[in-house]
Amino acid sequence: MLEPGLNPLSRRRLMIFASAAFVIAATAIVTAWGFQLIGGYMPCPLCLEQRVPYYAGIPLTLLAVWLASVGRVTGARLLLFAFAVVMAYGLYLGTYQAGAEWGFWPGPTDCAGADTSTRDAGSLLQTLNQTRVVSCTEPALRVFGLSFAGWNALVSALLVLIGLVGALGGRERT
Repeated sequence: MLEPGLNPLSRRRLMIFASAAFVIAATAIVTAWGFQLIGGYMPCPLCLEQRVPYYAGIPLTLLAVWLASVGRVTGARLLLFAFAVVMAYGLYLGTYQAGAEWGFWPGPTDCAGADTSTRDAGSLLQTLNQTRVVSCTEPALRVFGLSFAGWNALVSALLVLIGLVGALGGRERT
């Protein structure tokens, strides 16, 4: 049931913002997986933590699109606001790691990850010799001057903006 006095343009606008948030967030997480699985760039623990806001936020955007499509604009706005808050945490994590990579502040002291899984004790030494430790303070790659964390901070900032404008903007009524 449509909310009383709802302007159809508000509903469509809200669907567009929620859909844009979904597409951008899904593209970002698929790109991260692509660099890991296809490109061979192993993520550090902080990199993996930066993915959590996407895992939480993407379902929120889908639910917001659905709520807007059935006329539940208030619920959709609340979900977009929650999405903005979740992505603000992602912005914090990306900024923190990017700043640590540039030496603006110290990074986490325990942030190094490696795949050390082995099937038997005989191959343990070989596994340890082949282990690549991934540091949170050394960027694996820079594209146009930004590391993965830097790009994540920018995308997260854009998603926060989209979520807030979608949730708080355009409250016109008929």
